[in-house]
Formats: sequence, structure tokens, C-alpha cells
Amino acid sequence: MNYQQTIDYLYSQLPLFTRVGASAYKANLGNTIELCKRLGDPQHKFKSVHVAGTNGKGSTSHMLAAILQTAGYKTGLYTSPHLKDFRERIRINGQMIGEAEVIDFVEKHKADFEDIRPSFFEMTVGLAFDIFAREKVDIAIIEVGLGGRLDSTNIITPLLSVITNIGWDHMNILGDTLQLIAAEKAGIIKPGVPVVIGEYQPDVAAIFIDKAKKEHSPISFASELLDAAESHQSADEPGDFRDVTLKSLDSSVFRLPTFDFRLDLTGTYQVKNLKGVICAVRELQLQGFEIGDEQLRSALSKVRLLTGLHGRWETLSKHPLTICDTGHNPEGISEVLQNIATVDYKKLHFVLGVVNDKDISKMLSMLPKHAAYYFCKPDIQRGLEAESLMQKAESLGLSGKTYPSVKAAFLAAQQNAGENDLVFVGGSTFVVAEVV
Repeated sequence: MNYQQTIDYLYSQLPLFTRVGASAYKANLGNTIELCKRLGDPQHKFKSVHVAGTNGKGSTSHMLAAILQTAGYKTGLYTSPHLKDFRERIRINGQMIGEAEVIDFVEKHKADFEDIRPSFFEMTVGLAFDIFAREKVDIAIIEVGLGGRLDSTNIITPLLSVITNIGWDHMNILGDTLQLIAAEKAGIIKPGVPVVIGEYQPDVAAIFIDKAKKEHSPISFASELLDAAESHQSADEPGDFRDVTLKSLDSSVFRLPTFDFRLDLTGTYQVKNLKGVICAVRELQLQGFEIGDEQLRSALSKVRLLTGLHGRWETLSKHPLTICDTGHNPEGISEVLQNIATVDYKKLHFVLGVVNDKDISKMLSMLPKHAAYYFCKPDIQRGLEAESLMQKAESLGLSGKTYPSVKAAFLAAQQNAGENDLVFVGGSTFVVAEVV
């Protein structure tokens, strides 16, 4: 098979979450353990950092990878889902793996797939771990796909665990309370392995504290150690960078009272992620990783360039100003709306699409009623039909028109937008994937 035939095989033969939803999620680690056993247990052959959380885990993973590769470490990065190319999921020093590596892996292990019947995600995890081991990476940043405790990535024993935050997402799988969701995320906390929690959330903090105590794992909350003393868009290059000053809240932990950074990830929510990243870097430094202040600052100013990250409050064009973001749950949409509020615009044109297996009522009820909506369906089986989305939105006071595709909605919004208007594209990662 060539590369496209190989990808088609994986999409069609293996249960794929983006296609069939919850039924592709395996509530145990058996398939991953068996597949990796046949691969020679590659997960034990490289050092790693494990990153979980409802929102921000992708940005956090990319920032950590950028920092480590800038510091001179051969760095693997495993994330999901991809936007354009399957190989985005597996990178080494920011470069996607080669097409030949995917083809060879599938050809070599096709019989194993047919025997074990792993999900698409389980296979991908096996591929990533196999490549990171063979390429002898110094360290790999491994992003959890969904949850934590039963996620396929949870067969690693990392140097450090990072949990960004807890919010309402995948309740049909992880549980219908924040406490249940937090317990699933806390499942990545390993015996004796330090864990950094990005945000101290009173409703769930005790769950992490209790789990860390049980596992004898040192625990810290980044939001309790660092505060954002200042954060604003850079005046000289508006929209391209965010200047952030972090203030230490504990002099026994950080030797400097303040830290200044220029981020090329400009969403206001990146300040929260940054706190967790800085605390994670400190933990790695304590474990012997040599990461200098200038390397840290340099990496954070060019995360997109170093890692290929897209879709996080990303400016697609400036005439009219067009921005996309992958936020797709109530907490993510809340952050998006905070960012929209910082933009000076005359009218908001909102290109919106969602998947069909989520309760979108809360998300829709948060959206501004003054905007013009362009309803569309992302080009995946789980996409919610545009007409159904519009009917639900209209019942909550939103108004707009339906379009036959994301591209059609996007083009209509840009054509209708005036010079001083804002076009925003979001609601689902899969909508963003069609415009970046």
C-alpha cells in the first residue's frame, strides 16, 4: 500500500473515535498492552512527560516540546487529534514522521491489528511509542487522548505528570460530575512521580491531593505558585504576540520574583497554560534537565514555528480579521468569548459547527446573540447536521443561515464581513481543521 491507501486502511478497518464516537473508546488498557508487548514494550525505552486535562493540554504539550528541543534535547511529541495530516500526531523535534514510517509499521503489524483489533487510537499510540524508542529520543511529551486512567497512553511511567484543568467534556464516557471527570484525569498520577496541576479548582482539588498522597507523589498547583502580574498584546506587533509577566507567589520555589515572556500563542487562556508549563520545567530542572532562561524565553516566542501547532486563537487573515480556535466545550467557549471581547470590531460573523454526540445546549446558550451565525457541519461522520444545529441555536436566540460545508460557510462569512468586522471560526476541532 502507498501512504494514502495505508491511511484509508486505518480509517476504515480500525474503530475511529472521530467517526463512531464513544464506541471506539476501550474501557481498559488490554489492547494497548498487548500491542506494545508485541512491539517489545517500547514505552519503557524512553523518558516522558504525561499531559492530561480538559482544556489546554495540547498547547501545554507543544510548549513543553518547544522548550525541550530548544534546550538541545531530542524531543518526541505525541498529540491528538490531527488537523490536516495524520502524521501531525507524531513529531520529533517538531518534524512530522515520514510517510514511509507509517506504511512500514502498518505493513509489518497488520496481522497483529487483525488479531488484537485495536482502535485507531490504540494503534497510533503503539506507532508513536515504537518510533520514539527506535529514534532514541531523549524525552517525549505524551498528550492524553481522552480522560487519563483508561487512556491508551497511560501505560507509560513518566518523569512528570501534568494535569491542566477539569471541565465539562466527554461526560458520556468520563462521568457527569466534575469529581468523576477529575478522578479519571487523576488516573495518570503514578507512584512517586511528581504531578503539576495547572489550576487549583476547589471542587476537585482534594481528588488530586488524595490520589497524590496515595501514590506518594509530590504535588503542586501552578496557580498557587505563580500569578500573572501583567498580560497584554504587544503594541508593536498586535495579534502576533502576547507579553506576559508571571509573579512568583513562593520565594522558596522560584528564585526570581518575576518572569517576563513573549508568547506567540496569543490567546488569553495561554497565561493559565504558561503557569503549568513553567512549573513543569522547574520539575524537569530538578531532575537534571538543563534548560536555561534564554532557551525558555526563545522557545515560548516561537512555539508555532518549532512544533507546527495550529488552531489556538490563530489569525487566519487580517482583511477582514479572521480568527479560529479549537475550543469546543463550555470552558473552551468561555475562553474564546473572553478573547473575542478583547477585539475591537463592528460586527461579529461566527462560523459554527459541532459534533452530534455532545450536549451543546450550554455552549450555545453562552454565545453572543448579536452575532451573525453561519451554521455548518464538519466533514466527519459525527458532525451534527447544519439544519439541526440552526434549529437548536434559534431556540436559544441565535440567528443565521445554514451552509452545505465548512468551506462554504467560511467563504460566505468573509465575503459578508466589512473591513472592521470580525470573522470567528470554531465550535469543533474538526471545523477548524477545514480552514487552517
